[in-house]
Amino acid sequence: MSKVLFIASEAQPLIKTGGLADVSGALPAALKALRCNVRLMLPAYAQVLEKLDKPRSIAHLTLPGIPGSVELLEDKLPNTNVKLILVNYAPAFDRPGNPYLDDTGQPWPDNAERFALLARAACEVALDRAGLNWQPDIVHCNDWQTGLVPALLNLHSKRPATVFTIHNLAYQGLFPQKTFVYLNLPPHLWSLNALEFHNQLSFIKGGLVFADRINTVSPRYAEEIQTPEFGCGLEGLLQYRHAALNGIINGIDDTEWNPETDPHIARHYKSEQLQDKQANKLALQKTFQLPQDEDALLLGFIGRLVEQKGIDLIIEAMEALAEENIQLVVLGTGEKLFHTQLQQLAQRLPQQVGVNIGYSEALAHQIEAGADAFLMPSRFEPCGLNQLYSLRYGTLPIVHNVGGLADTVTDISPENLISNQATGAVFDTPDADSLRQAIIRAYTLFQNPTQWQQVIRNGMQKSYNWNNSARQYLKLYKAAISQRNINGV
Repeated sequence: MSKVLFIASEAQPLIKTGGLADVSGALPAALKALRCNVRLMLPAYAQVLEKLDKPRSIAHLTLPGIPGSVELLEDKLPNTNVKLILVNYAPAFDRPGNPYLDDTGQPWPDNAERFALLARAACEVALDRAGLNWQPDIVHCNDWQTGLVPALLNLHSKRPATVFTIHNLAYQGLFPQKTFVYLNLPPHLWSLNALEFHNQLSFIKGGLVFADRINTVSPRYAEEIQTPEFGCGLEGLLQYRHAALNGIINGIDDTEWNPETDPHIARHYKSEQLQDKQANKLALQKTFQLPQDEDALLLGFIGRLVEQKGIDLIIEAMEALAEENIQLVVLGTGEKLFHTQLQQLAQRLPQQVGVNIGYSEALAHQIEAGADAFLMPSRFEPCGLNQLYSLRYGTLPIVHNVGGLADTVTDISPENLISNQATGAVFDTPDADSLRQAIIRAYTLFQNPTQWQQVIRNGMQKSYNWNNSARQYLKLYKAAISQRNINGV
């Protein structure tokens, strides 16, 4: 039974800003179900502590450069059997709101210090120096906030094997050179072959250079990040480490996301009773104050309102589709420019466009259940989860042919329709006209109910639960341990 220390900066249902939280909240539980001895480590943010009853103190650590002691707390991840270790240091983590950004939307000025503290605490546990009498075989790190962990562990001969998962390469944890000095990191790590990146400290390079194995959250994205288009300046390093790099598609919690039992939706349904899905469509149209029209193609979008997600393409495409019987509902928050543009679009097209700036888990479920099709025109998408939720809910994904979207959605081409492989509409170029054409292809299919329902059922029969993904992670852990045994220090 492998012992796994899983380190992340967020996890559902305790704190969430994006897909990392979904993975961190679900994968450890799936590993536990496969008999892994897994412990999840998170910062003890104020809002995390608010959601737990009485986590117990299990250790106090003295860390370099940190005044006073750092407390480790233990609890269970809610609704699971997974042990939760919280790094409790009030000056770093006891603050309101977003874990990375202040109330003006700017990164907390001490983010480097905060996540270096997390890394150093993780190393103490990983090296069995925290007094817990427990040393993992694998330390699984996630995104830049944990990138220093493999670099620091690599200094020790009796370290566990390390895995580093890239959820989004665009976020790299870059800081000035003076931060490297301030953090008192080992001087030899200031190198092109270590943490230095264009005269900046790069947290993510700690994982990319020093982890025994690297993975991304889809096979296609693992290939894409080795190219200049998607590599964010790190493509050379990733090409160099390609033998240690692979992709594993994220899973979804198919008990939480299940149209047969979902407590948030107007009516439950399954693939054999697709007519019951219509009640959710009518309820969603009412929620967004749109005409309750079963013949309209109702599109949904849930996500960050940023350029990466292609929200500008959606706005432009909807302008061009104003004469069609097509509606759009949007749930999300992001850049103020897109907030304004969406609200203006809804004012110009009040019979077709409804917008909710913000986030509601219940409304997200209602959109997945009530929409006919779901838009994901992302310019890049490491994995994506909403297309997987959409497949599960019989809501046709309309996606850009990139990353995890390409790995999980099969286009409604004539050949794929004939062979019953089609599950969504896929387009190749991230521009508004290509998105518009994909929507029109979906709308044409929608007007053929027999064919439409067959495609919907194809998608609903796909399985993307965490059990499948967790088994692939077990294989990755074995490969990392083998590599650790070969490499030494």
